[in-house]
Amino acid sequence: MTSAEMNGSGNGSPQTGMDRLLEVMRSLRTPETGCQWDLAQTFDTIAPYTLEEAYEVADAISRQHYPDLKEELGDLLFQVAFHARMAEEAQLFGFDDVAHGIAEKMIRRHPHVFSDVAVTDPAEINARWEAQKAQERQDKNALETPVSSLDGVALNLPALTRAAKIQARAKRVGFDWDTLPPVIEKVREEIDEVLEAVDHGEQSAVEEEVGDLLFAVVNLSRHTGVDPETALRKATVKFSHRFAGVERLAAARGLSLDECELEQLDALWDAVKSGSVS
Repeated sequence: MTSAEMNGSGNGSPQTGMDRLLEVMRSLRTPETGCQWDLAQTFDTIAPYTLEEAYEVADAISRQHYPDLKEELGDLLFQVAFHARMAEEAQLFGFDDVAHGIAEKMIRRHPHVFSDVAVTDPAEINARWEAQKAQERQDKNALETPVSSLDGVALNLPALTRAAKIQARAKRVGFDWDTLPPVIEKVREEIDEVLEAVDHGEQSAVEEEVGDLLFAVVNLSRHTGVDPETALRKATVKFSHRFAGVERLAAARGLSLDECELEQLDALWDAVKSGSVS
């Protein structure tokens, strides 16, 4: 296929960007003439790349770097095209089925936009959205028993995100605290249980209690309106920047970090944190 044909200029009918992407994907997956690496892939082998590209989109957004965002969105869209092409080859569904399916879902979940339902309050819009999702889950699992309120939360979500979603599902049936104090008390209780497990020296118990503590902290973040994944990502970035500052300050003072005592490291950290690096 020539570049002119790829751009649709050979027949006077220019391709849309989506048409061109799907044609590229078909070419990559064409036996004999395609790319051997692309031909060897499956849903399972491509899935990690799909997750990686989604994270790179989020990273570009967090950096507010919009040229990168354009590129990363393209990479993520390519992943959708890749999965859809493999599904089409297996006669499961195609890209159009994916596109039509999500369009229909959005119409169904936005009756205040696509029908005569009058809703303007964001809280009510969100409540209707969640109710529609719950109904869709019930319809989808109508032939399966038992059906849990927690069904449908993907196992491969980041652990913090999945914990928050599980807790939000439990909240819908009333299994949640109404105020913040008991949430904070639960965090303190879990800290005590971690320390008790450490004292007993059984690693499996320590792991379990640390998990319980993390789950309680996710609950705290949810009750305070904070996304735990975003909060931890920002905290990690902040730590990384400050640690890099510690490294620069140590180098400027002729110090080697791996030879510093903990007290020296703490002093360097405090100097970077406070901005007094003279």
